[in-house]
Amino acid sequence: MKSTLLSHGLLSLGLCCSLMFASVSLAADGDKKEEKKAPEIKLADGKIILTAPKAWKVIQPRVRIIDHEFSVEAAKEDKVPGRVTIMGAGGSIEDNIARWVGQFSGAKKAPVVEKKIAGQTVYLVDISGGYTDRRGPFAPATKYENFRMLAAIIKTDKLGQYFVKFYGPAKTVESNAKQFKAMIESLEVK
Repeated sequence: MKSTLLSHGLLSLGLCCSLMFASVSLAADGDKKEEKKAPEIKLADGKIILTAPKAWKVIQPRVRIIDHEFSVEAAKEDKVPGRVTIMGAGGSIEDNIARWVGQFSGAKKAPVVEKKIAGQTVYLVDISGGYTDRRGPFAPATKYENFRMLAAIIKTDKLGQYFVKFYGPAKTVESNAKQFKAMIESLEVK
């Protein structure tokens, strides 16, 4: 009788431990499912794809002409977050870059880098200085000192041009420059 009770007790203890292990395993699996996925950016009806960094927060675009927008957490010393905008647009490469440079006072512009990614021509731009942020033609402008913009113009033969701009306080942009470049390098065209 004692051995039957003992075996039932051990069986119950084993079952209890198994259940605890299973629930811990399920919780761990649940944690894996909760892990944040990198946002996929689809343009041109899904024919152009970029993968954004996981840490960047998807937000509602400020204006309708912007297809996708992200907020990038400010670096420790900075007071405002970075902003990433992605949109389709026209105009010449030179005119658009000149317009972006015109948004900066005392602009310092690195030479434009032209490279092939996923068979497309991509122009990489790096501008810094005092930045004037204008939310529309009738809205008052906000001026910021020590800002930086990293931008990419993706020029495709059949799907048009797309602009990816990341601007904000220089330290915030610098601390996310590798992530921005990785996003541009992730370009896929179907």
